[in-house]
Amino acid sequence: MADPSLSQTLTPEEEPRAGSAASGAGISRRRLLGTAGATGLVLGAAGGAVGYASAPSGATPLTSVGATKLPFHVKHQPGITDPLQSRGHLLAFDLAPGAGRKEAAALLRRWSDTARRLMAGEFDAAGDSDVARDAGPSSLTLTFGFGHSFFARTGLEKQRPAALDPLPAFSSDRLDRARSDGDLWVQIGADDALVAFHALRAVQKDAGAAARVRWQMNGFNRSPGATARPMTTRNLMGQVDGTRNPKPEEPDFDERIFVPEQGEPSWMANGSYVVVRRIRMLLDDWEKLSPREQEGVIGRRKADGAPLSGGDETTEMDLEKTDAQGNLVVPVNAHARITRPDQNGGAAMLRRPFSYHDGIDADGTPDAGLLFVCWQADPLRGFVPVQRKLDRGDALTPFIRHETSGLFAVPGGAAEGEYVGQALLEG
Repeated sequence: MADPSLSQTLTPEEEPRAGSAASGAGISRRRLLGTAGATGLVLGAAGGAVGYASAPSGATPLTSVGATKLPFHVKHQPGITDPLQSRGHLLAFDLAPGAGRKEAAALLRRWSDTARRLMAGEFDAAGDSDVARDAGPSSLTLTFGFGHSFFARTGLEKQRPAALDPLPAFSSDRLDRARSDGDLWVQIGADDALVAFHALRAVQKDAGAAARVRWQMNGFNRSPGATARPMTTRNLMGQVDGTRNPKPEEPDFDERIFVPEQGEPSWMANGSYVVVRRIRMLLDDWEKLSPREQEGVIGRRKADGAPLSGGDETTEMDLEKTDAQGNLVVPVNAHARITRPDQNGGAAMLRRPFSYHDGIDADGTPDAGLLFVCWQADPLRGFVPVQRKLDRGDALTPFIRHETSGLFAVPGGAAEGEYVGQALLEG
Protein backbone atom coordinates (compact mmCIF):
# COMPACT_ATOMS: atom_id res chain seq x y z
CA MET A 1 0.00 0.00 0.00
CA ALA A 2 1.63 3.12 -1.09
CA ASP A 3 1.52 6.04 1.18
CA PRO A 4 3.05 9.35 2.16
CA SER A 5 2.21 8.47 5.72
CA LEU A 6 5.55 6.90 6.51
CA SER A 7 7.69 9.29 4.53
CA GLN A 8 10.85 10.70 5.96
CA THR A 9 9.67 14.15 4.90
CA LEU A 10 6.66 14.73 7.03
CA THR A 11 6.49 14.69 11.01
CA PRO A 12 7.23 17.32 13.69
CA GLU A 13 10.34 16.47 15.71
CA GLU A 14 10.18 15.71 19.40
CA GLU A 15 11.20 18.76 21.42
CA PRO A 16 11.76 19.50 25.10
CA ARG A 17 8.52 20.83 26.61
CA ALA A 18 8.41 24.40 27.81
CA GLY A 19 10.15 25.13 31.08
CA SER A 20 11.76 21.69 31.37
CA ALA A 21 13.16 21.31 34.84
CA ALA A 22 15.43 18.51 33.66
CA SER A 23 17.13 20.50 30.93
CA GLY A 24 16.95 23.96 32.46
CA ALA A 25 16.78 25.24 28.90
CA GLY A 26 13.34 26.84 29.04
CA ILE A 27 11.48 27.12 25.75
CA SER A 28 13.50 25.74 22.84
CA ARG A 29 14.02 27.75 19.67
CA ARG A 30 12.16 25.06 17.70
CA ARG A 31 9.24 25.17 20.12
CA LEU A 32 9.15 28.96 20.04
CA LEU A 33 9.20 29.06 16.24
CA GLY A 34 6.59 26.33 16.01
CA THR A 35 4.19 28.20 18.27
CA ALA A 36 4.68 31.92 18.65
CA GLY A 37 6.61 32.54 15.44
CA ALA A 38 4.61 30.63 12.89
CA THR A 39 1.10 30.62 14.28
CA GLY A 40 0.82 33.40 16.78
CA LEU A 41 0.62 30.87 19.62
CA VAL A 42 2.05 31.93 22.95
CA LEU A 43 2.64 29.37 25.69
CA GLY A 44 0.25 30.25 28.48
CA ALA A 45 2.36 28.99 31.37
CA ALA A 46 5.84 27.62 31.02
CA GLY A 47 6.11 26.93 34.71
CA GLY A 48 2.55 26.37 35.87
CA ALA A 49 -1.08 26.15 34.81
CA VAL A 50 -4.28 27.69 36.11
CA GLY A 51 -5.31 25.81 39.22
CA TYR A 52 -1.92 24.11 39.59
CA ALA A 53 0.60 26.88 40.23
CA SER A 54 0.38 26.56 44.02
CA ALA A 55 1.09 23.17 45.56
CA PRO A 56 0.35 22.28 49.18
CA SER A 57 3.26 22.65 51.58
CA GLY A 58 5.69 19.76 51.17
CA ALA A 59 4.11 18.55 47.89
CA THR A 60 6.16 18.07 44.76
CA PRO A 61 5.14 20.60 42.08
CA LEU A 62 4.13 19.51 38.62
CA THR A 63 6.93 18.92 36.15
CA SER A 64 6.89 20.85 32.90
CA VAL A 65 5.20 17.89 31.19
CA GLY A 66 2.07 18.28 33.31
CA ALA A 67 2.18 22.05 33.74
CA THR A 68 2.52 23.05 30.09
CA LYS A 69 -0.66 24.53 28.66
CA LEU A 70 -1.41 25.70 25.13
CA PRO A 71 -3.88 28.48 24.26
CA PHE A 72 -7.18 27.77 22.55
CA HIS A 73 -7.83 31.21 21.03
CA VAL A 74 -5.14 31.36 18.34
CA LYS A 75 -4.82 32.20 14.65
CA HIS A 76 -4.65 28.56 13.59
CA GLN A 77 -6.39 25.90 15.61
CA PRO A 78 -4.26 24.15 18.25
CA GLY A 79 -2.98 20.66 17.48
CA ILE A 80 -1.53 21.49 14.05
CA THR A 81 1.91 23.01 14.61
CA ASP A 82 2.26 22.05 18.27
CA PRO A 83 4.82 19.32 19.07
CA LEU A 84 3.57 15.74 18.95
CA GLN A 85 1.91 14.64 22.16
CA SER A 86 2.36 11.19 23.66
CA ARG A 87 -1.37 10.29 23.60
CA GLY A 88 -4.08 11.00 21.07
CA HIS A 89 -7.65 10.24 20.09
CA LEU A 90 -9.20 10.78 16.67
CA LEU A 91 -12.95 10.54 16.24
CA ALA A 92 -15.68 11.43 13.79
CA PHE A 93 -19.32 12.22 14.46
CA ASP A 94 -22.42 12.18 12.27
CA LEU A 95 -25.20 14.61 13.04
CA ALA A 96 -28.25 12.87 14.47
CA PRO A 97 -31.39 12.50 12.34
CA GLY A 98 -33.23 15.81 12.36
CA ALA A 99 -30.22 17.80 13.53
CA GLY A 100 -29.14 20.62 11.23
CA ARG A 101 -27.34 23.94 11.19
CA LYS A 102 -28.82 25.22 14.46
CA GLU A 103 -27.88 22.08 16.38
CA ALA A 104 -24.43 22.01 14.78
CA ALA A 105 -23.76 25.61 15.83
CA ALA A 106 -24.79 24.88 19.42
CA LEU A 107 -22.56 21.78 19.45
CA LEU A 108 -19.49 23.65 18.14
CA ARG A 109 -20.08 26.32 20.75
CA ARG A 110 -20.16 23.66 23.50
CA TRP A 111 -17.08 21.91 22.13
CA SER A 112 -15.15 25.17 21.85
CA ASP A 113 -15.97 26.17 25.42
CA THR A 114 -14.95 22.73 26.68
CA ALA A 115 -11.70 22.86 24.70
CA ARG A 116 -10.83 26.32 26.03
CA ARG A 117 -11.56 25.29 29.61
CA LEU A 118 -9.73 21.94 29.60
CA MET A 119 -6.70 23.28 27.70
CA ALA A 120 -6.38 25.96 30.41
CA GLY A 121 -6.43 23.31 33.14
CA GLU A 122 -9.86 24.34 34.44
CA PHE A 123 -12.35 21.79 35.74
CA ASP A 124 -16.05 21.89 36.56
CA ALA A 125 -16.25 20.80 40.18
CA ALA A 126 -19.98 20.08 39.93
CA GLY A 127 -20.10 17.95 36.82
CA ASP A 128 -16.56 16.71 36.22
CA SER A 129 -15.73 12.99 36.22
CA ASP A 130 -12.51 13.52 38.23
CA VAL A 131 -10.55 11.40 35.74
CA ALA A 132 -7.82 14.04 35.34
CA ARG A 133 -8.31 16.12 38.47
CA ASP A 134 -4.79 15.51 39.82
CA ALA A 135 -3.06 16.38 36.54
CA GLY A 136 -2.12 19.61 34.85
CA PRO A 137 -3.22 20.36 31.26
CA SER A 138 -0.28 18.33 29.91
CA SER A 139 -0.11 20.14 26.53
CA LEU A 140 -3.74 19.23 25.80
CA THR A 141 -5.11 20.31 22.41
CA LEU A 142 -8.50 19.83 20.76
CA THR A 143 -8.99 20.43 17.03
CA PHE A 144 -12.29 20.45 15.10
CA GLY A 145 -13.16 19.99 11.42
CA PHE A 146 -15.99 19.46 8.93
CA GLY A 147 -16.41 16.58 6.49
CA HIS A 148 -17.90 16.67 2.98
CA SER A 149 -21.27 15.32 4.18
CA PHE A 150 -21.65 18.02 6.84
CA PHE A 151 -22.62 20.69 4.33
CA ALA A 152 -25.60 18.83 2.86
CA ARG A 153 -26.81 17.94 6.36
CA THR A 154 -26.84 21.62 7.37
CA GLY A 155 -28.02 23.23 4.11
CA LEU A 156 -24.61 24.84 3.56
CA GLU A 157 -23.70 23.19 0.24
CA LYS A 158 -22.81 26.56 -1.33
CA GLN A 159 -20.19 27.06 1.38
CA ARG A 160 -18.50 23.70 0.80
CA PRO A 161 -14.91 24.21 -0.43
CA ALA A 162 -13.84 22.63 -3.71
CA ALA A 163 -10.76 21.36 -1.85
CA LEU A 164 -13.08 19.13 0.19
CA ASP A 165 -14.14 17.07 -2.84
CA PRO A 166 -13.74 13.35 -2.07
CA LEU A 167 -10.25 11.94 -2.49
CA PRO A 168 -9.70 9.82 -5.61
CA ALA A 169 -9.47 6.05 -5.29
CA PHE A 170 -5.97 4.61 -4.94
CA SER A 171 -5.01 1.11 -5.98
CA SER A 172 -3.57 0.39 -2.54
CA ASP A 173 -6.79 1.25 -0.66
CA ARG A 174 -8.62 -1.44 1.33
CA LEU A 175 -10.98 0.96 3.05
CA ASP A 176 -13.60 0.23 5.67
CA ARG A 177 -16.23 2.84 4.84
CA ALA A 178 -17.87 2.53 8.25
CA ARG A 179 -14.65 3.79 9.82
CA SER A 180 -14.02 6.50 7.22
CA ASP A 181 -15.25 10.08 6.62
CA GLY A 182 -17.94 11.64 8.85
CA ASP A 183 -19.80 14.94 9.28
CA LEU A 184 -17.53 16.26 12.04
CA TRP A 185 -13.97 15.41 13.08
CA VAL A 186 -12.19 15.89 16.41
CA GLN A 187 -8.50 15.45 17.23
CA ILE A 188 -7.39 15.25 20.86
CA GLY A 189 -3.75 15.20 21.96
CA ALA A 190 -2.07 15.36 25.38
CA ASP A 191 1.07 14.22 27.15
CA ASP A 192 -0.94 12.28 29.73
CA ALA A 193 -3.30 9.40 28.92
CA LEU A 194 -5.87 10.34 31.56
CA VAL A 195 -5.95 13.98 30.44
CA ALA A 196 -6.54 12.84 26.86
CA PHE A 197 -9.27 10.40 27.92
CA HIS A 198 -10.92 13.06 30.05
CA ALA A 199 -11.16 15.34 27.01
CA LEU A 200 -12.51 12.46 24.92
CA ARG A 201 -15.32 11.82 27.40
CA ALA A 202 -16.12 15.52 27.61
CA VAL A 203 -16.41 15.81 23.82
CA GLN A 204 -18.62 12.72 23.65
CA LYS A 205 -20.92 13.98 26.42
CA ASP A 206 -21.12 17.43 24.84
CA ALA A 207 -22.43 15.85 21.64
CA GLY A 208 -25.61 14.88 23.50
CA ALA A 209 -28.53 14.26 21.14
CA ALA A 210 -27.05 16.40 18.36
CA ALA A 211 -24.47 13.93 17.04
CA ARG A 212 -23.33 10.35 17.47
CA VAL A 213 -19.88 8.83 17.18
CA ARG A 214 -19.20 7.34 13.75
CA TRP A 215 -15.70 6.04 14.55
CA GLN A 216 -12.97 6.55 17.12
CA MET A 217 -9.25 5.62 17.14
CA ASN A 218 -6.57 5.80 19.83
CA GLY A 219 -2.89 6.54 19.28
CA PHE A 220 0.41 7.18 21.01
CA ASN A 221 3.90 8.56 20.50
CA ARG A 222 7.10 8.53 22.50
CA SER A 223 6.74 10.32 25.84
CA PRO A 224 8.58 13.61 26.42
CA GLY A 225 11.87 12.95 28.18
CA ALA A 226 12.03 9.27 27.21
CA THR A 227 15.32 9.79 25.34
CA ALA A 228 18.58 11.24 26.62
CA ARG A 229 18.28 14.12 24.16
CA PRO A 230 15.52 15.43 21.86
CA MET A 231 15.25 13.12 18.85
CA THR A 232 13.04 12.62 15.83
CA THR A 233 10.48 9.97 16.74
CA ARG A 234 10.39 6.41 15.40
CA ASN A 235 7.40 4.58 13.94
CA LEU A 236 6.42 0.98 14.77
CA MET A 237 8.71 -0.29 12.01
CA GLY A 238 11.59 1.12 14.04
CA GLN A 239 12.42 3.76 11.44
CA VAL A 240 13.31 7.34 12.30
CA ASP A 241 10.23 9.05 10.90
CA GLY A 242 9.87 12.76 10.22
CA THR A 243 13.31 14.11 9.40
CA ARG A 244 12.17 16.31 6.52
CA ASN A 245 8.83 17.50 7.86
CA PRO A 246 8.12 21.10 6.80
CA LYS A 247 9.12 23.53 9.56
CA PRO A 248 7.26 26.70 10.60
CA GLU A 249 10.39 28.82 10.18
CA GLU A 250 10.59 28.00 6.47
CA PRO A 251 9.46 31.00 4.37
CA ASP A 252 6.82 29.06 2.41
CA PHE A 253 5.45 27.07 5.38
CA ASP A 254 2.19 29.01 5.74
CA GLU A 255 1.62 28.95 1.99
CA ARG A 256 1.91 25.16 1.92
CA ILE A 257 -0.04 24.39 5.08
CA PHE A 258 -2.67 27.09 5.67
CA VAL A 259 -5.46 28.74 3.68
CA PRO A 260 -4.58 32.45 3.31
CA GLU A 261 -6.61 35.11 5.08
CA GLN A 262 -8.03 36.26 1.75
CA GLY A 263 -8.59 32.69 0.53
CA GLU A 264 -11.81 31.01 -0.54
CA PRO A 265 -14.18 30.29 1.00
CA SER A 266 -13.71 33.15 3.44
CA TRP A 267 -14.75 31.07 6.47
CA MET A 268 -11.65 28.88 5.90
CA ALA A 269 -9.22 31.80 6.38
CA ASN A 270 -6.18 30.61 8.37
CA GLY A 271 -7.53 27.07 8.27
CA SER A 272 -6.10 23.88 6.80
CA TYR A 273 -7.22 20.60 5.25
CA VAL A 274 -6.42 17.37 7.04
CA VAL A 275 -6.20 13.89 5.55
CA VAL A 276 -6.65 11.14 8.13
CA ARG A 277 -5.80 7.51 7.35
CA ARG A 278 -5.46 4.38 9.47
CA ILE A 279 -2.57 2.46 7.97
CA ARG A 280 -1.84 -1.02 9.21
CA MET A 281 1.81 -2.04 9.17
CA LEU A 282 2.34 -5.67 8.22
CA LEU A 283 4.97 -6.04 10.90
CA ASP A 284 5.45 -9.81 10.62
CA ASP A 285 6.43 -9.42 6.96
CA TRP A 286 8.53 -6.33 7.64
CA GLU A 287 10.49 -7.96 10.42
CA LYS A 288 11.48 -10.85 8.15
CA LEU A 289 13.66 -8.39 6.22
CA SER A 290 17.22 -7.82 7.34
CA PRO A 291 18.06 -4.31 8.60
CA ARG A 292 19.91 -3.68 5.33
CA GLU A 293 16.87 -4.71 3.28
CA GLN A 294 14.65 -2.46 5.41
CA GLU A 295 17.01 0.44 4.78
CA GLY A 296 16.76 -0.19 1.03
CA VAL A 297 12.96 0.00 1.22
CA ILE A 298 13.06 3.33 3.05
CA GLY A 299 16.26 4.84 1.61
CA ARG A 300 17.65 5.79 5.02
CA ARG A 301 19.80 4.12 7.67
CA LYS A 302 17.75 2.55 10.41
CA ALA A 303 20.17 3.43 13.21
CA ASP A 304 20.10 7.19 12.81
CA GLY A 305 17.83 8.14 9.89
CA ALA A 306 20.70 9.35 7.69
CA PRO A 307 20.25 8.96 3.91
CA LEU A 308 21.94 5.93 2.35
CA SER A 309 23.96 8.38 0.26
CA GLY A 310 25.84 9.44 3.42
CA GLY A 311 26.00 12.09 6.11
CA ASP A 312 23.75 12.45 9.13
CA GLU A 313 19.98 12.64 9.57
CA THR A 314 19.65 16.16 8.17
CA THR A 315 22.07 15.74 5.24
CA GLU A 316 20.49 16.33 1.84
CA MET A 317 19.93 13.03 0.06
CA ASP A 318 22.09 12.54 -3.06
CA LEU A 319 19.70 10.82 -5.48
CA GLU A 320 22.36 10.39 -8.17
CA LYS A 321 25.06 8.71 -6.07
CA THR A 322 26.05 5.22 -7.22
CA ASP A 323 28.08 2.39 -5.70
CA ALA A 324 31.14 0.63 -7.18
CA GLN A 325 28.90 -1.46 -9.42
CA GLY A 326 27.10 1.61 -10.78
CA ASN A 327 23.86 0.97 -8.87
CA LEU A 328 21.98 3.83 -7.25
CA VAL A 329 22.79 3.98 -3.53
CA VAL A 330 19.23 5.15 -2.83
CA PRO A 331 17.05 2.67 -4.78
CA VAL A 332 14.79 4.10 -7.44
CA ASN A 333 11.69 2.88 -5.59
CA ALA A 334 12.86 3.81 -2.07
CA HIS A 335 10.11 5.46 -0.04
CA ALA A 336 12.20 8.49 0.92
CA ARG A 337 13.12 9.14 -2.74
CA ILE A 338 9.53 8.96 -3.99
CA THR A 339 8.09 11.22 -1.30
CA ARG A 340 10.60 14.07 -1.61
CA PRO A 341 8.85 17.36 -2.51
CA ASP A 342 11.34 17.98 -5.33
CA GLN A 343 10.22 14.68 -6.84
CA ASN A 344 6.55 15.70 -6.63
CA GLY A 345 6.38 19.20 -8.02
CA GLY A 346 7.00 20.72 -4.59
CA ALA A 347 4.06 18.90 -2.95
CA ALA A 348 4.49 18.87 0.82
CA MET A 349 2.42 18.06 3.88
CA LEU A 350 2.86 18.65 7.59
CA ARG A 351 2.61 15.18 9.10
CA ARG A 352 1.47 14.88 12.69
CA PRO A 353 0.60 11.22 13.20
CA PHE A 354 0.11 8.81 16.08
CA SER A 355 1.09 5.16 16.20
CA TYR A 356 -1.62 2.68 17.20
CA HIS A 357 -1.91 -0.89 18.47
CA ASP A 358 -5.41 -2.37 18.66
CA GLY A 359 -4.61 -5.88 19.79
CA ILE A 360 -3.65 -9.13 18.11
CA ASP A 361 -5.79 -10.96 15.55
CA ALA A 362 -6.82 -14.59 16.01
CA ASP A 363 -3.97 -15.71 13.74
CA GLY A 364 -1.42 -13.85 15.87
CA THR A 365 -1.05 -10.87 13.52
CA PRO A 366 -0.70 -7.53 15.35
CA ASP A 367 -3.26 -4.89 14.42
CA ALA A 368 -0.78 -2.05 14.63
CA GLY A 369 0.44 0.81 12.50
CA LEU A 370 0.00 4.53 11.98
CA LEU A 371 -2.87 6.94 12.41
CA PHE A 372 -1.69 9.15 9.59
CA VAL A 373 -2.65 12.82 9.99
CA CYS A 374 -1.36 15.33 7.44
CA TRP A 375 -2.08 19.02 6.97
CA GLN A 376 -1.99 21.13 3.81
CA ALA A 377 -3.51 24.24 2.25
CA ASP A 378 -4.96 22.13 -0.56
CA PRO A 379 -5.03 18.30 -0.63
CA LEU A 380 -4.96 18.33 -4.43
CA ARG A 381 -1.52 19.93 -4.19
CA GLY A 382 -0.38 18.04 -1.09
CA PHE A 383 -1.58 14.54 -0.33
CA VAL A 384 -3.05 13.51 -3.69
CA PRO A 385 -0.01 13.88 -6.01
CA VAL A 386 2.30 12.18 -3.52
CA GLN A 387 -0.09 9.29 -2.95
CA ARG A 388 -0.57 8.83 -6.69
CA LYS A 389 3.16 8.56 -7.18
CA LEU A 390 3.49 6.11 -4.31
CA ASP A 391 0.73 4.06 -5.91
CA ARG A 392 2.89 3.62 -8.98
CA GLY A 393 5.82 1.89 -7.31
CA ASP A 394 6.78 2.45 -3.68
CA ALA A 395 8.98 -0.28 -2.17
CA LEU A 396 7.04 0.13 1.09
CA THR A 397 3.72 -0.90 -0.50
CA PRO A 398 3.92 -4.65 0.33
CA PHE A 399 4.34 -3.86 4.00
CA ILE A 400 1.40 -1.51 4.71
CA ARG A 401 -2.36 -1.48 4.17
CA HIS A 402 -4.64 1.59 4.06
CA GLU A 403 -7.79 0.64 5.98
CA THR A 404 -9.66 3.91 6.61
CA SER A 405 -9.66 7.40 5.13
CA GLY A 406 -11.11 10.83 5.77
CA LEU A 407 -10.70 14.40 4.54
CA PHE A 408 -11.84 17.34 6.66
CA ALA A 409 -11.87 21.13 6.41
CA VAL A 410 -10.42 22.60 9.60
CA PRO A 411 -11.20 26.34 9.91
CA GLY A 412 -8.92 28.85 11.54
CA GLY A 413 -8.78 29.31 15.30
CA ALA A 414 -11.60 30.94 17.23
CA ALA A 415 -11.18 34.50 18.48
CA GLU A 416 -11.98 35.41 22.09
CA GLY A 417 -15.72 35.09 22.66
CA GLU A 418 -16.23 33.04 19.48
CA TYR A 419 -16.37 29.34 18.67
CA VAL A 420 -14.72 27.23 15.97
CA GLY A 421 -16.66 27.39 12.69
CA GLN A 422 -18.77 30.40 13.72
CA ALA A 423 -18.07 32.22 10.44
CA LEU A 424 -19.50 29.23 8.55
CA LEU A 425 -22.47 28.45 10.76
CA GLU A 426 -23.56 32.04 11.40
CA GLY A 427 -22.24 33.73 8.25
